[in-house]
Amino acid sequence: MSFFNEEIDRRDTHCEKWDKYKGEDVIPAWVADMDFKAPLPVIEALGKRVEHGIFGYTAMDDETYEAVINFIKRHHNWEIQKEWIVWMNGVIPGINLACKTLKDNEEVITNTPIYPNFVRATKNTNKNLTQVPMREINGRWSIDFDEFENKITPTCKLFLLCNPYNPGGTVFTKEELLKIGKICKKHDVLICSDEIHADLVINPNAKHIPIASLNDDLKNRTFTLMAPSKTFNIAGLQSSFAIIPNRRLRTDFRKKLRGMGDDINLLAITATKAAYKDSDTWLKELKLYLAQNLRLVEDFVKKNKKLKMLTCDATYLAWIDCSNLKVQDPYEFFLKYGIGLSEGGRFGDNDFTRLNFATTKKNLKEILKRMQKAIDSL
Repeated sequence: MSFFNEEIDRRDTHCEKWDKYKGEDVIPAWVADMDFKAPLPVIEALGKRVEHGIFGYTAMDDETYEAVINFIKRHHNWEIQKEWIVWMNGVIPGINLACKTLKDNEEVITNTPIYPNFVRATKNTNKNLTQVPMREINGRWSIDFDEFENKITPTCKLFLLCNPYNPGGTVFTKEELLKIGKICKKHDVLICSDEIHADLVINPNAKHIPIASLNDDLKNRTFTLMAPSKTFNIAGLQSSFAIIPNRRLRTDFRKKLRGMGDDINLLAITATKAAYKDSDTWLKELKLYLAQNLRLVEDFVKKNKKLKMLTCDATYLAWIDCSNLKVQDPYEFFLKYGIGLSEGGRFGDNDFTRLNFATTKKNLKEILKRMQKAIDSL
């Protein structure tokens, strides 16, 4: 795991994460990418592709499809078919396209706080959005299913699900997913399931289950969105895909996608294939490293009684309740001490902040040291 301890200067490399605070003494711990090199098989495959020297129009190959299909079977015990896969250059377009498949008067429902692009997608597509707050249940973020069902109106026809949950890190159990499915079937609601963090389960007691894999009804009402981008730290290459078993839904989705970024580029294909085919060992070691980093964050939160954090099953994003600090804006408060976290308000709750701990232990310890200095100043 020494691979993940390598300090890499990401400044002035077109890096959104680090260049946001260019010229300032601020350590970024916000946007969801990692400060680690991609797996060696990915780097080598990209190098070989670049050496070829020709970067013309691109066609998807069967080997890349097979790499995706085999990876999902291997890691998530879900057997998918090639024709179910729709390639896109990002999961965010997939969320927007799922909303676009609705009729003009149909509405969307989701949980909050939530990844900001869920809310943006409904605004982009002129859809009314019903928000159902997540609840603390047995020390983890979960869904109040009675409230969820009660808020579904006759015109509500799409549920935007985030599993693993961002923010919060909850991996929904089979029982929870089946409850979601039962309610959605009863009210004839489709599901768009953002599962981009599916491969980053770091709690040994949790297991990611694609909701569409549970039964035929869920298979036929779900758009599943996945990508190698978060898993293998290749977000800048813009590779993702939707898995849509229902032919009617898939056809409609493809029509909405046509001409709007419905191809992934040559280097994205190259990296995707190498990641899914040859990088399992790297991924296993990554999750062990992230689990160690999570423990550092959890120990820090436990030491500071004015902070609170529930169980984080997956992702490398700690959702920290700062309400007892009694500061106006946790983001601005910690920024003064040189840490660039994510603003909780962007997710829907300004009492929280989100900390990206996918960085070297040395860097993470400095982040936590600065946060401690900030808290001690109160």
